[in-house]
Amino acid sequence: MSSPLMISVAGVRGVVGDSLTPAVVTRFSAAFARSLGPGPVVVGRDARASGPVVYHAVAAGLRSAGRDVIDLGLATTPTTEIAVERVHAAGGVIITASHNPAPWNALKFLSARGEFLGAVEGAAVRAAFEADAGLWVASAALGGERAEPAALDWHLERVLGLDVLDRAAIRARRLRVAVDGCSSVGGMAVPPLLRALGATVTEVDCVPDGDFQRELEPLPEHLGRLSRAVAESGCDFGVALDPDSDRAALVDARGVPLGEEFTLALGLQVVLARRPGPAVTNLSTSRIVDAVCSRAGVPLTRTPVGEAHVVAGMRAHGAVAGGEGNGGMILPAAHYGRDGLVAVALVAQALGASGAGLRELADALPVLRMVKRKFPLAGGGWEGPAARLRRSFAGHGADDTDGLRFERGEEWVHVRPSGTEPVVRIIAEAPVEARALELVEQARRALQG
Repeated sequence: MSSPLMISVAGVRGVVGDSLTPAVVTRFSAAFARSLGPGPVVVGRDARASGPVVYHAVAAGLRSAGRDVIDLGLATTPTTEIAVERVHAAGGVIITASHNPAPWNALKFLSARGEFLGAVEGAAVRAAFEADAGLWVASAALGGERAEPAALDWHLERVLGLDVLDRAAIRARRLRVAVDGCSSVGGMAVPPLLRALGATVTEVDCVPDGDFQRELEPLPEHLGRLSRAVAESGCDFGVALDPDSDRAALVDARGVPLGEEFTLALGLQVVLARRPGPAVTNLSTSRIVDAVCSRAGVPLTRTPVGEAHVVAGMRAHGAVAGGEGNGGMILPAAHYGRDGLVAVALVAQALGASGAGLRELADALPVLRMVKRKFPLAGGGWEGPAARLRRSFAGHGADDTDGLRFERGEEWVHVRPSGTEPVVRIIAEAPVEARALELVEQARRALQG
């Protein structure tokens, strides 16, 4: 095995045919099934080429553990989460490696509430997988399987019915929007949402065939085709999705990417204007959201990175909105999960309500510069690097909730082993980019000793 099997709060992911084999997928699916209460299990997948094969292994594991399977086929992550709620399933499995490269795939496990499993529940599934005992049922008790074609309709209905949207105002704006569907399920879901809001849509890679034409994370450097489409078509803005459409990144009318951190900030601004209340985000998200919450007069709480952690924090604090700075907006009025469709609808609302352009709205927010880097994960554990980091950033306040985050004034740097890739992530933010780069380099040197 040349690639690791990554097991974390973000699910189980690996390279198909290497660390993620049919045997691993089937056994993990059976272990998950055995952890649930009564009821069927919903399964949705993104459009990557390995999806159908992985689906059959997942279905085999679930059915062999006595579960009925409800197959959504191609479906966004938030669509699958909503479907679990809608059919009162025992849980769900999303087959997607999200931003990981095409050779990867993954299983993301959902509770009966349509939310990612927490740390305790995830650990129980892993323990059952490793024990590999009592997972299988006799032939008379095998589960069945059926398709469910209406899941996207349920999702669109949920988003279009949000009370923070003024659909008449959005339709009156007659928006023109370019959508980069990343050759996956976002291309099926976001264009019909926008058309229902009266927008004219220019589609870029919206055929869900898994023939990826760009790097999968919707980072500014990956959005050249979308930027050109926005400029050439005279669009008001562009939106890029990741393969499972739980993240959305924005491009302004000139074709200039805003950066994925602005998605949550703009979405929060819309929600808090209509419904003030607590907000929650993670430790790696820009301090722009601090400013948004401060202006609205509401508290902001930070959690470890990962949707499950943010959702748990939102429930604990009664948050009206939250999410992650990677373009992941969470609005409990829709459901407790990152949702690219919700993010797009809120941006449309911001433009429809204000009459302003996207760049004008972004420029009204604080000017901060963020730098994100990742480096190979070295062996030897975390204790040594952590001690060196603490010495190097002795003048900063330290938070060890998730890796190490150091903050002083308007600058901060967060260093943490990734739960989705075999890397260490370093994210830094400061009022000027040069200082953010210095913070990243300082952290890198401390890591390497």
